[in-house]
Amino acid sequence: MAPEILKESWLNREPQYSAFMNGALLDFWYTRDERHFMGVDDIPIRYVSFCSPFHDKTLVILPGRSESYVKYTEIAYDFYHLGYDIFIIDHRGQGRSGRMLKDRQKGHVESFDHYVDDFAKFVELEVMPRQHQCCYALAHSMGGAILSRFLMRYQEPVFRAAALCAPMFGINLPMPRWLANFLVNQAELHIEKRNAYALSTGQWQPLPYFINLLTHSYARYQRYLRYYVDYPELRLGGPTYHWMRESLRMGDNLVENADKIRTPLTVLQASEDKVVSNREQLAFCNTRQKAGVEPEKQQLLVIQGAHHEILFEKDILRAQALNAICDFFDLH
Repeated sequence: MAPEILKESWLNREPQYSAFMNGALLDFWYTRDERHFMGVDDIPIRYVSFCSPFHDKTLVILPGRSESYVKYTEIAYDFYHLGYDIFIIDHRGQGRSGRMLKDRQKGHVESFDHYVDDFAKFVELEVMPRQHQCCYALAHSMGGAILSRFLMRYQEPVFRAAALCAPMFGINLPMPRWLANFLVNQAELHIEKRNAYALSTGQWQPLPYFINLLTHSYARYQRYLRYYVDYPELRLGGPTYHWMRESLRMGDNLVENADKIRTPLTVLQASEDKVVSNREQLAFCNTRQKAGVEPEKQQLLVIQGAHHEILFEKDILRAQALNAICDFFDLH
């Protein structure tokens, strides 16, 4: 498929979404290669790839909290047909990767850096052998925090450029930050409490489209619900107190040390995001701008009208984001 035709289809896919999902997208899904390796503490980390001998570019995708590569088939399809080999990793504690707690629906990690350690091993296995190609990274939400921490820790040029969609540098909390800090620190004193669901969260429950905070795309939201019906083992509920503590602390660290990342970055922000903090995204970008760490001005693109899941938004917003990412990668 010619890139021009593919990009035109981004603007009118939703009216025929069911046919696309059960036709071209399903056929593409059958071409996948699923693998795994053992991460920190022997937790199995699973990932999927879509590759062609005719491609000379690689794109690594890091999903957000609670997500699996099963959800990212459409994104993989689009970039694959733009000439990229695709790799998508399921982070520990979610998707098809191993869980750490008896209740599989608890979003948990012992150390946020364990996500990064797992990703570093994945890079060693699959990305480093491809250094003859142009390698890029695309990350959403929590995946954006993991990727940023990786790029901060490893100064070697692994990726030519990276795009962060609604990165989780801060979380929209239902309470003041000082109170959240108090609650997670108190919970840390008792093992049962630290590993319990955080306040006001619990096991996964489907929300009706009209009150969801993720996307304006009815078609894509229905598919999101459908894949949890088809794959109930992928369901993930709320985070534990310990996950909250680790993630809040990591977000602070990323904002403070954003200038240590040397890889060219573009940040896409959802103007109507109710999940992560847009203020912290701006602070992250400001840190990089003030340090002058890139040859061009740090890029922040606000997708006006978008909910948190920019990559799964309605066609016009999603197309704006995808075109911006493609253009940014083409510059590098």
